[in-house]
Amino acid sequence: MDFSQFKLDPRLTQGINKAGYDTPTPIQQAAIPAALRGRDIIGTAQTGTGKTAAFVLPILNKLLHGQRNVSRALIVTPTRELAEQINDVIKTLSAGTKLKSATIYGGVGAAPQIRALRNGAEILVACPGRLLDLIAQGHAKMANIEILVLDEADRMFDMGFLPDVRRIVKAVPEKRQTMLFSATFPPEVELLASQSLHQPQKIAMGISRPAYTVTHALYPVPPHLKSKLLIELLKRTDTNSVLVFTRTKYRAQKVARRDPPRRAQSDQPARRSFAGARQAALKGFKSGHHDIMVATDIAARGLDIETISHVINYDMPDTADAYIHRIGRTGRAQRTGDAFTLVTDDDKDMIRILERIMGQPLKRETIEGFDYTAPAPPKPASSTRGRGAPRDGHRPPKPAHTPTSHTRNRLAPRKRK
Repeated sequence: MDFSQFKLDPRLTQGINKAGYDTPTPIQQAAIPAALRGRDIIGTAQTGTGKTAAFVLPILNKLLHGQRNVSRALIVTPTRELAEQINDVIKTLSAGTKLKSATIYGGVGAAPQIRALRNGAEILVACPGRLLDLIAQGHAKMANIEILVLDEADRMFDMGFLPDVRRIVKAVPEKRQTMLFSATFPPEVELLASQSLHQPQKIAMGISRPAYTVTHALYPVPPHLKSKLLIELLKRTDTNSVLVFTRTKYRAQKVARRDPPRRAQSDQPARRSFAGARQAALKGFKSGHHDIMVATDIAARGLDIETISHVINYDMPDTADAYIHRIGRTGRAQRTGDAFTLVTDDDKDMIRILERIMGQPLKRETIEGFDYTAPAPPKPASSTRGRGAPRDGHRPPKPAHTPTSHTRNRLAPRKRK
């Protein structure tokens, strides 16, 4: 099968060729015909399967006919990185059509986004918070939306966006086509789907197991030796580009600082105005200027880079789904990849779950010459006594105006030598 069999508008041929598409992927074969018929869709597909083009091509095909210079399609997504990547796909596939798209997300100035709306962007790729702000201010008009895509719905639930998504659903016309994509379906996402879609066609493509192109290995290690083992792995492994996952932003920053000197310093932004630096870091990683990116799970579904050779789980993720999406960053587009996971005794339950999903034991590896018996450094002596800390361990409440920390996960890149 090739793309000509979809009978898309001939004006899309240029973009399809520019994207290098030849044979549709399974999710594209299943979703594109249904979307072209105007069906609502619930789609599940493993990351890296061509899902974005599966909804972008039907959107472009519809928007080539009818009114121009008004917003007619809305794609809602959880992160700015994913919004930019979807928009890149739109720009490539819409080459020669003169259709306009715009990204809308927070953390950056709103003025360019408002200008794009005024200039008549037909396709909006938006994160919930900023979109609602622009709707409330009257800049984003929802009256002409004909197609609504809710992408990574379970991730939006994880990030607390579902109330905002419900408000967006209410803001768009009731008569519309809706496509919802989600890797997993917790009850809240099931409820959102039942309330937002009309007789949807369900399309599921292999999400229960990791990609067969990825080789897995576990590296047992005491917790206090994780950073040293990571450095040894990076020194001894022939890599192209490496994505290292940690559980928290603090850990990402800490690991990035301990990375081998040959990988150069981190560009991890330190203040709340980090969006610009974050975009630059992602561009540097995608272009190959940085060969290591240290990331939290926020990036697990937001990095669309085909050349990542290794994913290293510095921390074991909390769920099997998170593991699958993390390691789905490598072994893409029929390339092979490696997934290394540093594991401690606390990870035994998750290891059993993963082995049950994959139907076989995961290989355990050790590094020759590495001292796994090195003692943990002594803990610093407590200095709280005599400084007002009660002996019963209860600390006084924080002052009323203590600022809270900004909790968004961030990325810490590494620069090539």
